[in-house]
Amino acid sequence: MSFTSIPILDLDLSRDPATKPEFLNQLRHALMEVGFLYLKNVGISQDLWDEVIKQGKGFFDIPQEEKLKIEMKNAPSFLGYSQLSAEITAGAIDHREQIDLSTEHALPGPDAPRYYNLLGPNQWPSEESAPGFRSTYTEYMRQMGEITIYFTSLIAEAIKLPKDAFEKYFEADPQHKLKIVKYPDLAELGLPEGTQGQGVGPHKDSMLTSYLLQATNHRGLQVQNVQGKWIDCPPIDRTLVVAIGQGMEALTQGVCVSTTHRVLSPAAGTGARFSIPFFQGVKLNATFEELETVGIGKVPEDVQEQRQKIVERNGGRIDDVEFTFRKGSVATTMGEATLRNRVKSHQDVGERWYPDILKSILEEQAQTAQRQQARNVPKSVAEVAPTAVEAH
Repeated sequence: MSFTSIPILDLDLSRDPATKPEFLNQLRHALMEVGFLYLKNVGISQDLWDEVIKQGKGFFDIPQEEKLKIEMKNAPSFLGYSQLSAEITAGAIDHREQIDLSTEHALPGPDAPRYYNLLGPNQWPSEESAPGFRSTYTEYMRQMGEITIYFTSLIAEAIKLPKDAFEKYFEADPQHKLKIVKYPDLAELGLPEGTQGQGVGPHKDSMLTSYLLQATNHRGLQVQNVQGKWIDCPPIDRTLVVAIGQGMEALTQGVCVSTTHRVLSPAAGTGARFSIPFFQGVKLNATFEELETVGIGKVPEDVQEQRQKIVERNGGRIDDVEFTFRKGSVATTMGEATLRNRVKSHQDVGERWYPDILKSILEEQAQTAQRQQARNVPKSVAEVAPTAVEAH
């Protein structure tokens, strides 16, 4: 039987040698059985936590003309503001408004691989329009970067690898990413009550780990178990929701599970849902060949056997979501795959900066649709096939 709830782990237990073994046992269970977990006592002060939420919500009250000055399509980095309903997931429009940020990096040199455009500097709102916004999110991203590196070392220990097993996949100055997302309710969207609005369509996260701060008390985030049931992941005060990404699943030979999830639009009259996901950065030039043949070293056999028993207990069913990090795909590195995913999701940016990649993606999608039609695959199946994106 697959999972029916999301486990809650206390990071403080990992900091005490007396309780760390129990924490690692709990973490191993979450990694193998669910691929999602709540994490409490992460180490962010209450003052910073509150300011992050306050500034995040406040960003969307800035006049629209100010937000458009930092619109995502202004730059090839996919950093900046996205208007409502500007993103696509699983072939359908996501009803959300957002700003994408990252830890600061300079523009790449002229000879750098094209995917290093993702490392461009942020487009910040002006200090006049959003006082304190830049300093608050710069500090939050700095602290979250440290937390994610520590937590990844715990993942390694939980599956009986050296705690530094993943360090080879981190840059000396990694680019961590963050989104601040507003999901309007059905009434604001003009959709009838009872409609299942798509905040974000079914997808898996792409890299190693991501960490979601649910900034309002709205339900909407759901995780799919291998029986196909959608399990609610409601807000729990002062916790982050951790999702395992496809990169982590690839590196651990499938022991750590990357799980499909989605966000439903809030019900009419409940107001907007706000969320702030943080995405751990990895080396963009890591190749899929490295992931599949070199990787982190062999996960111990007893851990692999434990994961296999879980698969067998679930009737042999595994999540067959489109897998981004696979040797033989169009992209050969994490950077190329990430760039293609961003173009697929933000086609207005792709049209301006990467028209050749967008053309290739649209041709692939047309060919896939033709093959599905030839096999009489129902249209609904073709439209909702999940992919790998960065969204919560």
